[in-house]
Amino acid sequence: MAQDLQEIVELSADLLGAPATLEDRDFHLVAYAAHGDTIDPVRMESILHRRATEDVRTRFERHGIARATGPVRIPADAALGQLGRLCLPVRWNNVTYGYLWFLDDQEQITDPARAMPLCERAGLLMARRARERDDLSWRVADLLSAQPDVRAQAAAELAGSAAPEPPLAVAVLRTATPEPLNPWMLPASVLTTLWQRDHVLLVPSGIAPRPVIDRARRLLEERGTPVRAGLHDGSSTLDAVHEGWLRARVAARVALPGQTRDWTSLGALRLLRAAPDDALAEAVRIPGTLHEHPGLEATARTYLDHAGNVQETARTLNIHRQTLYHRLRRIEELTTLTLADGGDRLTLHLALTLGPHLDYP
Repeated sequence: MAQDLQEIVELSADLLGAPATLEDRDFHLVAYAAHGDTIDPVRMESILHRRATEDVRTRFERHGIARATGPVRIPADAALGQLGRLCLPVRWNNVTYGYLWFLDDQEQITDPARAMPLCERAGLLMARRARERDDLSWRVADLLSAQPDVRAQAAAELAGSAAPEPPLAVAVLRTATPEPLNPWMLPASVLTTLWQRDHVLLVPSGIAPRPVIDRARRLLEERGTPVRAGLHDGSSTLDAVHEGWLRARVAARVALPGQTRDWTSLGALRLLRAAPDDALAEAVRIPGTLHEHPGLEATARTYLDHAGNVQETARTLNIHRQTLYHRLRRIEELTTLTLADGGDRLTLHLALTLGPHLDYP
């Protein structure tokens, strides 16, 4: 389908004799065709970064292109180096799916309606892809259902249609205000869904998951919200996607904003998958009142992260060793634990490692 859209853009450029660019309704680049060497900063930005800037989008939408049913002329803006251009809305069934742009600073295109049949064809193809992606999104969501029979049916339906090639990487991206991802900016073989506040991506064999995650992250960050991402690589079948999602979800849960964590790198944090938060909280609850002393809590975590090495801990905290010894004694008093005892150290270390993540929504 992408090739069909590229062909439509090339035919349009030849038909109207001007450079053409097809963007979706979010101003992400879908295809473009040169015609001569005419270019301006807006077109260059769209081609190089595969999207127009938010400022460009705002300026152009002021001309009513989102509601237009026919050609709209955008005047030049010399101060911005912007050439005049023509916008043909790409619509199907009264829905705008994108825009076909032509650089036409000299207004040499006198009959733009000649290209409207090509716009309608592009609208049909974009609408069809949007519908197909929506259908696949629902099936991917069913793969994540808590009900085994729903998951089994979804796996069977996907296996008979557009199932990605296993082994599959499952990625989870979490934001404060989740909205569906724009599928035009991701490889067509990558399936996506929005499920329980998670942006879930299924990346098939043969596609490196990290670049796909990075691209999805940029799309979400454009909305002004930080993104935490987690990855579980190697789900061998569609039936294994549910477990892969749960593991990737844990990885996203412990990631910092802007970071991608891999399930295999989590170590003891994988215990977050083993039991509900309330059960884990009960199991690793620290006796006493250490939680009321953030500085001592940080000292305990650093000390245990350094395997009880006093010299390395003092260097990391930039304090004298005697100060550290004093803090360690105080930690023992507050927790009634003995840091020389391996079991007590394990209890405290698990609590300090898992505790910060147990209240994650």
